[in-house]
Amino acid sequence: MTTRAADHEQVRRLILRDRSAVVTRCRDFTAETLADWGWLNVHTIEARERVEDVLLLVSEVVTNACLHAGGPEELVLRQDGGRLRIEVSDGCPEHPRAQEYRSPALPGGHGLMVLERLATAWGSEAKADPTRGKVVWVEVSRPSGAPSRARSDRRRPDPL
Repeated sequence: MTTRAADHEQVRRLILRDRSAVVTRCRDFTAETLADWGWLNVHTIEARERVEDVLLLVSEVVTNACLHAGGPEELVLRQDGGRLRIEVSDGCPEHPRAQEYRSPALPGGHGLMVLERLATAWGSEAKADPTRGKVVWVEVSRPSGAPSRARSDRRRPDPL
């Protein structure tokens, strides 16, 4: 669903009741949203790489919610001027923290390192009722030349 929180902010929400194929559904939802918001209209290497970075960041945050927090409850995308904010909420009150040093040759345990390298900023905050979980957020800047308003602001029903 698309909403306008302010004149310049656009918001899309994906409620995640069904956890099957959740990473794929979140990536697809994000790709469709970025297309609607004009991110795919810019045909530069920077723009293509930025879209791939966003999809990887969504994958990492959603996967972390699956592995460490009982699964994500909602994905929220917010576009405001020159930035995109990705928010993934879950029911676990524990905030993400980096693991002890792991060799890059070992699989797993590198999600927060990916966030550090690709995101402009990231963090987590407790929900209004901290016993109900948290929201992990990631921010990235828009690629140069991407329009700041959506091509279309059509409303979508909330998925089941």
